[in-house]
Amino acid sequence: MIVLSLLVILTLYLTLLPISIHPPSWDAPQSEGYTGPHKINSRLAEMEFFELDSYSQPEYMVYRDNWLYAAMHEGEIIRVRPDGSESEAVVNTGGRPLGFDFDSEGALIIADPLYGDHGGLLRVTNFDGGAEIELLTDSADGNPIYFADAVVVAKNGLIYFSDASSAVKAKKIGDVGKAGELDILANSSTGRVLEYNPKTKQTRVLMNDLSFANGIALSEDEQHLLINETGKYRVWKLDVTSENISAFNQSTSAQIIIDNLPGLPDNIMQGSDGRYWIGLVYPRNDFLDYSANKPWFRSIAMRLPSFLLPKGNEYSHVIAINKSGDVLADLQDSGSPYTVITGATESEDKLFFHHLNNTNTIGWIRKEDIGF
Repeated sequence: MIVLSLLVILTLYLTLLPISIHPPSWDAPQSEGYTGPHKINSRLAEMEFFELDSYSQPEYMVYRDNWLYAAMHEGEIIRVRPDGSESEAVVNTGGRPLGFDFDSEGALIIADPLYGDHGGLLRVTNFDGGAEIELLTDSADGNPIYFADAVVVAKNGLIYFSDASSAVKAKKIGDVGKAGELDILANSSTGRVLEYNPKTKQTRVLMNDLSFANGIALSEDEQHLLINETGKYRVWKLDVTSENISAFNQSTSAQIIIDNLPGLPDNIMQGSDGRYWIGLVYPRNDFLDYSANKPWFRSIAMRLPSFLLPKGNEYSHVIAINKSGDVLADLQDSGSPYTVITGATESEDKLFFHHLNNTNTIGWIRKEDIGF
C-alpha cells in the first residue's frame, strides 16, 4: 500500500507539477554521429595545461596584447600571460560574465546574465585601477534581457550580443549552467540576437526565435554575424542590417551554414586565415533527439531535479569552419580529462580552450602540432 501511494504521488508530481516553460514539438535531424569531417580522432591528445590559482571554469577567452583574458565562474574576468604567468583579476562583476569583447577605447564589454536584477550588457572601464561598471542595456523592444550570453564589438562601435533565452530567467535560477540545460531541454526557441548602439543607447532585435542563441562572431568584412544555435545543433549567418528575422523562416538575410552537428555548439571565435572555432560542449543527447517531437515527455523530464536531467557524455571536441560553413578542422580526444570545451581562442602560436570543467586550468596546444 505504501509503495502504491508513493507511485501515485510520484506520477502526480511528474505530470502535474507546474513548469515555467511548455516545450514545443520540433523535428530533430537524424544524427550522423562521428562520421565524415567529424570522424573520431585524437588530435587533442597532446594538449598541455597551466593552472590559474583559485580561478575556475574559464568559459570564454579573448587574446589581446599578449594577455589571455578569461571569464571565470565566481564573477571575475582575469588576465594571464600565454605561458600561464602573471595571472590577476581585472574585474569582478558580482555575477557570472560569459562572453566579452573590447571596444575601441579598450573598455570591456561584457554579457552577464547574473548581474543586477536580471543581467544585461555591461561596460567596464579603469580595470587597471579600480574597475567601474556601467549597465548599458538590460532590455530590448520592451522585453527584459534574461540571458545575456555572447558579445562581439564591430569596428564602427556597434555591439552585437545574444540573449540565449527569453523564457529562462538565469538570475532567478542562480546558475547559468542549470538555466542553459533547462532551456535546451525545453527547446523554448526564444533566444535573440541583439544590437546595441553606444551613440543612441538603443537596443534593437536582429533575430529571434532561436533555440538557445549562444556564441556569435563577426565575419571578416563585418557584414554578417555567425551565430551558434545550440539547441538545434547548427550555425547561422545573419546580415547585420537585418531586423526581427525569425529563425523559423529562412530568408536571404539569415541562412543556416552548417547543420546537424554531432555536438552542441557553444562559443564561436574568429581565428586566423578565415577560421571560426566552435566548441562542441557536449555530444548529442539521445534523449533530446528522441523526445524532440514528444513535448509531453520533455515536460516530465523538466520536473526532475537538476542532477537527474538528461545530459550528454563529457567529451573533448572543437571544430573550425569558414564563413560558408565548410569544416576546416576537427579536433577531438576521448581520453582527456579536459572536457566540456566551450570554445577555442588563437594567439600567434597557440590555441587555448575554454571550458566548464570544474578545474582551475587552461588547456592549450601548439598550432603547428595540429597543422596550422
